[in-house]
Amino acid sequence: MGKDNGLKHVVEGAERLHPPAPVLEIARTLIRAGYESWCVGGAVRDALLGHTNLDWDLATAATPAQVQRLFRRTIPVGIEFGTVGVLDDAGTMHEVTTFRRDVQTDGRHAVVEFGASLEEDLARRDFTINAIAYGPETRELRDPFDGRGDLERGLVRAVGDAEARLREDRLRALRAIRFAARFEFAIEPGTWRAIEHSAPHLGRLSMERVQQEIEKTMAQVNRPAAAFRMWRDSGALSVLAPALERPSDVALATLDFLPRATRATQSRRTMNRLTALLLDTAPAVARATLRDLRFSNDRARWIGDLVERWHDVGSPLREALARGEIPAEATVRRWVAAIGRTRVDALLRVAFARFCAERAAGEGNVSDGSMRSLYRLASRIAFRDPVETGDLAVDGADLMRAGVPAGPGVGVALRALLDWVLENPARNSHEQLLARAREIAGGSSNA
Repeated sequence: MGKDNGLKHVVEGAERLHPPAPVLEIARTLIRAGYESWCVGGAVRDALLGHTNLDWDLATAATPAQVQRLFRRTIPVGIEFGTVGVLDDAGTMHEVTTFRRDVQTDGRHAVVEFGASLEEDLARRDFTINAIAYGPETRELRDPFDGRGDLERGLVRAVGDAEARLREDRLRALRAIRFAARFEFAIEPGTWRAIEHSAPHLGRLSMERVQQEIEKTMAQVNRPAAAFRMWRDSGALSVLAPALERPSDVALATLDFLPRATRATQSRRTMNRLTALLLDTAPAVARATLRDLRFSNDRARWIGDLVERWHDVGSPLREALARGEIPAEATVRRWVAAIGRTRVDALLRVAFARFCAERAAGEGNVSDGSMRSLYRLASRIAFRDPVETGDLAVDGADLMRAGVPAGPGVGVALRALLDWVLENPARNSHEQLLARAREIAGGSSNA
């Protein structure tokens, strides 16, 4: 939990706070109608840190009904919690939430009461760095809990009583970890103790919320190993994903050698990181863990298949590359065939990240050069050579005409032909394959 935030001095005033024009217009409309309104939340925090955040939220004295009357196009995204989505002229939604106080909490949901002041609204927030408000017209900052000081110190600290804040919503334990890892902040000791005390209760959370937190951590954090190390050390992993109770430091470090998502690569890069996290589990356990965490069936299947391929080819890959040699093309073709054409890129990226993590820990000696050479060769093979039965110059009907009996034997023969072709792709011609099929079937040359 050490601090190494690498941040420049946090701006004292509001020089970096520039809400988008549509947000300013929404705020002006509310204020001119007599309703106190402030920019709040992550966008204010990120602006003070010099980071870009496109989602600017507003907190206001107006009730949800009053907000809906003021604006022509609204969406009731969370009326019971005071939140109305206001659509600007471009159709972009901006959340406007009524000042509120909690009157009842159960660790998952809160019952809120409207009519609170800005200070009461900020007091119910999770961490001091998220409890800073900015007046879009006055350019005033309200910071009753010294959130800017904690940004300066590189510290995640709960607002008020940490134990009480985390009891109100157990997901805050995971959010604290994500913020600490994302900004490379430390977690204040009292807040860390509250996280440890919250861990046994995390099973009460809906798995959908936990899944979203995992996704956000994978997508937002440059070096997510720190986050999942804290999940492990706090006891959160043993409650939420027992199969991952004690991942090794090398397994976690693998995450840091995989780049985080951009908008264009969100799904692919996030799935690579999820695969790396589950790499040491049995494939069936990986699939079951993802399903338990409410990941989609498609994601669970894809990642489970990658984990299975890693168990099949990971060791021979490592052994060959550790010798500093690039295996024969026939060997690489067999690896590509075992992995699957569409999975080669993902599997090799995850495998190479693992080899880098092993080397960094003094447990391996696979070089960057050998990894790059294998990646180029495997990529060429995947899209140039026949590596699947569907790539063969014959199909099942051809084989039956050649004398292979209908039934399971056709599939067996196709796989045998593919194995023959993997050794030498030049064999993938209709005539050669039919001749080979007749040998397999034991049929006559005129069958």
